[in-house]
Amino acid sequence: RTAVSMALVALLGAAGGALLGTHIPKAAFNPIVLVMLILVGAYTLLKPDLGKETVLRHAGARHTALAVVTGLAIGCYDGALGPGTGSFLVFALVGLLGYAFLEASATAKIVNLATNVGALAIFIPGGHVMWRIGAIMALCNVIGGYAGARTAVSRGSGFVRAVFIVVVGAFIVRLGWGLLR
Repeated sequence: RTAVSMALVALLGAAGGALLGTHIPKAAFNPIVLVMLILVGAYTLLKPDLGKETVLRHAGARHTALAVVTGLAIGCYDGALGPGTGSFLVFALVGLLGYAFLEASATAKIVNLATNVGALAIFIPGGHVMWRIGAIMALCNVIGGYAGARTAVSRGSGFVRAVFIVVVGAFIVRLGWGLLR
């Protein structure tokens, strides 16, 4: 239920974000993304029990409303900028909603697919898609996603948390290095 609600509004948010993104220089937002990733990474490191098991923080309509608002905001961000979207989705599902890392990761994949579709609905008609590179990346994403999902399911939330921290850390280094250059 959460994944579908988030995905539907995230698709709309991504389409709106993509419209904005065609007019915004992405380099202007890199410092903001870097700070957000540092905060996400630090919070996750400082809370070792975060995401070990699902303990929902809200129920019913409040849970759904928070999921929808989060999906809309992250969808808009993904359509406009994109970097770190998966990490932000996982963190929101774990930190705000109370899912374990494994469930959050699975839900994030569904929502991220919707944000990609929403952004593509704007970028394709505008001629902003590099089809060959996109096709190669999509194929690699499917293969990596399959291997990663099988590994995550067999190893559990602790493993997903560790991978999450490594990915966020690597992304922080990459963005930081780019800003320093």
